[in-house]
Amino acid sequence: MAKKIYSIGIGPGNEKYLTPQALQAIQDAEVIIGYSFYFEHIKQVSEGKTLLDTGMRKERERALKAFEIAEGGKTVAVISSGDSGVYGMAPLLWEMRAERNSDVDLEVVPGISAMFAAASKLGAPLGHDFCSISMSDLLTPWEKIEKRIVAAADADFVTAVYNPLSKGRFWQLMRLRELFLEVRSPETPVGIARNVGREDESIEVITLAELDVTKADMFTVIVIGNSQTFKSQDKMITPRGYYAKKNESDDKLGRKIMNKSFQTILDNIDITGKSLAHVWVALHCIHTTADFNLNESVELRNNVVETLHEKFYSGKPPVIVTDVSMVTRGIRRAIAEKLGLQIKCYLDDERVAKMASEKNITRTQAGIQLAVEEHPDAIFAFGNAPTALMELIKLIRNGKANPVGVIATPVGFVNVKESKWQLKYGCPTTPAVIVNGRKGGSNVAATIINAILSWNEAEQMHPGEGV
Repeated sequence: MAKKIYSIGIGPGNEKYLTPQALQAIQDAEVIIGYSFYFEHIKQVSEGKTLLDTGMRKERERALKAFEIAEGGKTVAVISSGDSGVYGMAPLLWEMRAERNSDVDLEVVPGISAMFAAASKLGAPLGHDFCSISMSDLLTPWEKIEKRIVAAADADFVTAVYNPLSKGRFWQLMRLRELFLEVRSPETPVGIARNVGREDESIEVITLAELDVTKADMFTVIVIGNSQTFKSQDKMITPRGYYAKKNESDDKLGRKIMNKSFQTILDNIDITGKSLAHVWVALHCIHTTADFNLNESVELRNNVVETLHEKFYSGKPPVIVTDVSMVTRGIRRAIAEKLGLQIKCYLDDERVAKMASEKNITRTQAGIQLAVEEHPDAIFAFGNAPTALMELIKLIRNGKANPVGVIATPVGFVNVKESKWQLKYGCPTTPAVIVNGRKGGSNVAATIINAILSWNEAEQMHPGEGV
């Protein structure tokens, strides 16, 4: 007669995190199955039990053995760290039960998830809406993981990051940081919790700009704050809003945080001889990237900020065309919707692939050709592809395009500086913001548009006396 399988979450790594229900289930079990590392955390309560280790990455074998033993008449406990339903064994056990059409009684015993244990050490980072993302691409394609990262960042979720790093997976954490920096301040608090509840536990609160691969391993949980999260006495707090004044909106609170950051930036750059428009754009670029050198890299041509701001608020704003979709995601949606801005990226237009094939050109070039056919007087923003910028320049010089303005921030090493030189010297009358050199990026292109959209706020400040 078949007996029972307990799917048990044993917490993050210390017996004090075992719930009474989990402890009772372990005591009821005759056989305990799990990864050997986990047995160390329950050795005081598992004496006399049969312990079976299936090794790391042997989850399916672990589940199969549990069913075989349970169907043979014994009570089995399958242990996972944290909560067994959060990146643990519970989903696999339920799937296998359905696959086998088994009559084994399966009970999930909840545990304290690693992110909750980490949050308790970090302060109160999960005080508002949050989500979790695993960086492991063993079972989930990286393309899908990246979409989830972008969605979490765009939605302003506090985000707990599991499995941030491994020996063979070293670059994904920096890509996550890059994506978050496109929509979050570099000063956003980030909690690093390693081996919570164990002897070598370490807890640290840093900023998003400081996050790098040296801060994490497979035993680390990272918690990235939202736009309201703040640091206080080495802790990070995400407020629920109890202390917000009744007449103070989230936007005003966010502006206060930005203004504080702007003042810090002003204290660290030389704005002597710089126009207010230059300072305003440079502040936004540095705020997004934490790169003070952008103060010298930014170049404004032909009253571009004033011209484009007036166009945006004219009641009939021009279309914004971007080289990649990442730029479109960084533009402030609330203002764009209020002004009725159309923001288009042609890269994924089905016509582009056909045009590129027929003309033997790149998709980015084809996308710009198609955009110019439909919107020759658009605002063009380039955050990635120098070939797309050079295509627009060719069309301007041939009299086929007359853009209201150009945001030129392609990034990289091939033809990047040259594309910006072509714009500067080949289209001298075109209003443009150029980030000279190899620096730039989609986040920079988007933040420049945001700076222009908020230009009226700049006119209320006086550089040098604070924002």
